Amino acid sequence: MRLIDGRAIAATIAEEVTAAVADLTAAGTTPTLAVVVPTDDEATAWYVRSIERTATKVGITCRVDKLDHPDGETITKHLDALSADPTVHGIICQTPLPPGVTLDDVGAHINPAKDIDGANPVSLGRLAAGLPTYAPATAAAVLEILKREQVPLAGTRAAVVGRSTVVGKPAALLLLAENATVTVCHSRTKDLAAVCAEADVLVAAVGRTHLIGAQHIKPGAIVIDVGTNPTSDGGLAGDVDPAGAERAGALTPVPGGVGPVTTMLLMGHTVRAATS
Repeated sequence: MRLIDGRAIAATIAEEVTAAVADLTAAGTTPTLAVVVPTDDEATAWYVRSIERTATKVGITCRVDKLDHPDGETITKHLDALSADPTVHGIICQTPLPPGVTLDDVGAHINPAKDIDGANPVSLGRLAAGLPTYAPATAAAVLEILKREQVPLAGTRAAVVGRSTVVGKPAALLLLAENATVTVCHSRTKDLAAVCAEADVLVAAVGRTHLIGAQHIKPGAIVIDVGTNPTSDGGLAGDVDPAGAERAGALTPVPGGVGPVTTMLLMGHTVRAATS
């Protein structure tokens, strides 16, 4: 079983993004990303710092707008203002959100042309219709890894475990767009292991530590582990049990797999938005 180096893939993308940013800046446009943070969650703060560092590395201006104990109206008004600001090219709204406020509620206030993480339901609808849009970056990272690894997708059988609008559904749509035959699995799927074991490409995106074991993996399958589950020692564990992953042909590790590619694709989406 071969481990797929997400950090190396992200480094390659970083070189491409850096060159594109330099060209845009020379032409008079500095790509600018706005990150709205409506929470005091420490894990979110860590992730936002990671985004800031990555943006600085590739030359993108990153502004972090921290909202102190906001209600839903405060968040949506702020997103409306950013959507109308011509100096801002990409917008992300971090979670968790205040009680009673959903990502659909606030995402609808992000201009789809600046919705670089696919939070607006319009973006998901355009993805389903095969129209130009920004897919959620984590789902896009799944496809980016498969393409960079030159995994053939047309005609292959793929299984996606998880049906969230953040990863599972958009990843399935992206795989369909590449002519894979896709099965979306979830908590009510009967005999999950048997369904997964038929897949040439298996995407684990359910958020349950080590749910996927050897019995779920077809020998030689490409396994993309999207799980980022906190462990008692402060680390992260994936949805795939490493002890059972030896059957795979290749696997993305956690950490160091999908995560670095996701962050770098947010930068790439920002550059794309700045050129639109």
